[in-house]
Parts: sequence; structure tokens; C-alpha cells
Amino acid sequence: MSNHPKSDRRRRGTAVVEMALVLPIFVAVVLGIVEFGRAMMVGQMVTNAARESTRLAIIDGSTNTSVTTWVKDFLQSSIGVASADVTVQITVVAAPGNPSPGNQIGNALPRDLVTIRVEVPFDKVSYIPGNYLNGKKLSAQSSMRHE
Repeated sequence: MSNHPKSDRRRRGTAVVEMALVLPIFVAVVLGIVEFGRAMMVGQMVTNAARESTRLAIIDGSTNTSVTTWVKDFLQSSIGVASADVTVQITVVAAPGNPSPGNQIGNALPRDLVTIRVEVPFDKVSYIPGNYLNGKKLSAQSSMRHE
């Protein structure tokens, strides 16, 4: 003979059903928070890479190759993304009176505007696999005048 009344046994079954309904939603919300946090962190690292690479680019002696290599190495070591997945776009606009540098940092003269844009596909850095953000990119851009 059981010591529990009939209503206690029914209540236990209700708790199991409630947990079966609520637990998947709770887990999905927690995983969404983790993914959002990861996206924020990676976005900040991409912003840092763009800003620091622009600082590197405006100094005499820098080249497009050295800046691109620095960005890819920085992002690979900080967020673990493969360097082949990082896109770096360098644009150099001549200041008034300066000849065109042809988008080459090495040819830039003082006051030329150097802009660096860095992009990383989100699906390459996300923790949770899925197709919900395929094709979306985390990007940042920074511009500074050449010294």
C-alpha cells in the first residue's frame, strides 16, 4: 500500500508535463543569450582589429600586406576564426593636392585618408550551429589620416 494519496501522484505527473513544456523554451532562451553575447564579443574584437590596423596603416613604412596579415593574425588569435574567413578591405583616398596613392598604404602621403574595413561571417564564429544567421557578417570600419 502506498502512503501517498491519489492527488499527490497526479500532481507529480503534472510537474513532469510542465517541465517538459517549459524546459525546451528555457534552454533555447539561454542558448540565444549565449549566442548574442558571443556576437557582441566578436563584434567588439572586429572593431578593435579595424581601429588598431588603421593606426598601424597610417605610420610610414606600412604596407597593405603587413596590415592585412596583422588583422588576420589578431582575429585568429583572439576569436579563433581562420584567416581565410576574414575579409580586409583597404581604401586610400588622396588629400587635396596629393597624387593618387592607388589604394596602396605604402604610397600614401600626409593627410591622405586611410580606411580599413574588416568583415567576419557570423556562422564562422558562432558557438551553436544553425542556418538562422548564415550570410550575416560582423563588420567594422575605421578611418584615419596618414601621418
